[in-house]
Amino acid sequence: MAARISTLSGLLELDTGIYIADIGAALLAETPVYAPLVREYAQAQLFSFDGDPRQIAALQAHYGDKATVLEHYVGDGEAHTAYVCDAASGMTSLFKPSPAALGFFNGFDDFGRVLQTETVHTTRLDAIDAIERIDFLKMDIQGSELRVLQHGREKLRECVAIQLEVSFIGLYEGQPTFGDIDHWMRANGYLPHRFMDIKRWSISPTVRNNNFRIPFNQLLEADAVYIKNPIALQHYSDNQLKRQVLFADLFFDSPDLAVYCLRELCTRQVLGEQALRQYFALLNTPAER
Repeated sequence: MAARISTLSGLLELDTGIYIADIGAALLAETPVYAPLVREYAQAQLFSFDGDPRQIAALQAHYGDKATVLEHYVGDGEAHTAYVCDAASGMTSLFKPSPAALGFFNGFDDFGRVLQTETVHTTRLDAIDAIERIDFLKMDIQGSELRVLQHGREKLRECVAIQLEVSFIGLYEGQPTFGDIDHWMRANGYLPHRFMDIKRWSISPTVRNNNFRIPFNQLLEADAVYIKNPIALQHYSDNQLKRQVLFADLFFDSPDLAVYCLRELCTRQVLGEQALRQYFALLNTPAER
């Protein structure tokens, strides 16, 4: 992966830093798509947020000097009640768990059990001076994603890709769901690109093979990726196009999007045609894919 990142940064003639923000970054199960870039590319800067103090030490130990770890509940800048659940469940939220929704799914009565409540003060993304800009944003914050977007427009002005958890059935009272998120994203210049993961879950009380984690067909949530509108490339700066190529290849396994943006860079004469040839050679190198 280090060789691929080096080749990509070279053919793209990258000359600016890459700024990544992960809001709700607790190390629970997944490996973030940005992890190899942060590890291997010196100009990648990660800002890792979590409002739950139980998660901070693990984040600091994991990333060391590769990330700036910030203990913030990011939101609308107002005070809210935090509904604190078991740290391993990942269900601590600024929205109150819905007993009806939790009871619909096997196991969620336990996952969403509130251990305590506390008043917390949230910070608007736009008010966080430590961040110059955000090129790629990842969020998984149990229903507060829309609040962050609504109060982070300035920091996201240069952002070309956003990966966030969307819920098809809200597990929390008043939680914005997929349609609400999709409406905001489209209204603010983003289109859906792909689902990184779609989570289904079994409906209570029916269980498959004595394991309630094995789903049938009910949709629960997904990690959705939105990208700055690719049909209107005139609204991309040259550097935004370069970053989109990088993310398309390294994060999303979308070489077609990478080529699409590379061609525009060549049309603008920002890069020469050799950049496309180099990229196709990279795609055809078995050891690199």
